Amino acid sequence: MSLFDHLVLPNGTSISNRIAKAAMEESLATIENSPSEALMNVYKSWADGGSGLLISGNVMVDRRALTGAGAVVLEDSRQLDTFRKLASIGKSGGARFWLQLNHPGRQMPANLQQQTWGPSEIPVDLGGLSKHFNAPKKMTPEIIDEVIQRFAHSAYLAEQAEFDGIEVHAAHGYLLSQFLSPLTNNRTDMWGGSLENRARLLIEIVKRIRNKVSPTFSVAVKLNSADFQRGGFTNGEAKQVVSWLNRLKVDLVELSGGSYEAPAMQGQSRDGRTLAREAFFLKFATEIKQVAQMPIMITGGIKRKKVAEQVIESGVDMVGIATALAIAPNIPNSWKNGKDIVAELSPITWANKPFASLANMAMVRFQLNRLSKSKKTVPNIYPLWALIKQQLSDIFRARRYRKQMDKKVCPSANTK
Repeated sequence: MSLFDHLVLPNGTSISNRIAKAAMEESLATIENSPSEALMNVYKSWADGGSGLLISGNVMVDRRALTGAGAVVLEDSRQLDTFRKLASIGKSGGARFWLQLNHPGRQMPANLQQQTWGPSEIPVDLGGLSKHFNAPKKMTPEIIDEVIQRFAHSAYLAEQAEFDGIEVHAAHGYLLSQFLSPLTNNRTDMWGGSLENRARLLIEIVKRIRNKVSPTFSVAVKLNSADFQRGGFTNGEAKQVVSWLNRLKVDLVELSGGSYEAPAMQGQSRDGRTLAREAFFLKFATEIKQVAQMPIMITGGIKRKKVAEQVIESGVDMVGIATALAIAPNIPNSWKNGKDIVAELSPITWANKPFASLANMAMVRFQLNRLSKSKKTVPNIYPLWALIKQQLSDIFRARRYRKQMDKKVCPSANTK
């Protein structure tokens, strides 16, 4: 296999090359949490850049449960025309375009002032930053069933909006990842305890989605290869979950790792001196590949053509690139044309990992904002400046979101 070979998914869909634009939190939604013109401008840059697959940032299945006030929501048909426009733009260069569907669970900012839900009443532990997240309320069976319905309905709407597929986000400490991890799930009912029970929510969501969409509509899952916390979700458990997903007509599994508490997805080092430091989930992926019957993709730190080629040569089917494509959206075309460009942010050496993680995300969002205005990106921006700018923006957006929520009652999921 080579980086620019086609990839044919189990459902027969063909992807033009092995490079995926992985999900990033854009925070560019309108006041109604629909795709904005700014967001569409960013996706036009990626559509023109040559990636074979574009995976959106978090698209939330419930407007009351967001990763941030600027998140996009797809819970009913009111904004379908806007989503169709986004889909058309994303696919304009020949890429496949999937929406990543998500629910934050306990990782929802407290300043949104909505009820926080989780598998158990275990709060986020970020030391002094913990105050930014409310302790979750334990989800009832009725709330769990509503979440299943919402994921399935959002997937159905994504197909109606002419996207090529969806990816269920079950990684990075969000709700489905919380159910999978024994650190955040201490339930004793059918949704907790054994791995089979902890994985039940993910499995039921995938089943329900498959029943709501057409066979040619791609269904993928983003899964932690491990939580990277003592007593958490392990690589061995990830292998077992993938073996269960084999039975459900899943078209691709993307492997990442970590959570807000242990942000392994951003890596221990960003200097790229070795394959292990740049493609830092590759070892786990090659182990999980032994049981997977669907294509496997890894995301996490990849920014060099040589490393991306080594990943593909190892037997992994796709490479997901995020931060580098926020800096230089045309990387795939450049690599294909023999230009071995490298795009990376200034390193963050702060000892406080959660704080450094926030700064890293702020630096990425700064680049996305530049792209949305057709401006040149600034990879050497100071982390503290980017963080302050992002925090001020988040405060404004959260205030605006609360005012909007005070005016309306969110609809229940359409289960038809």
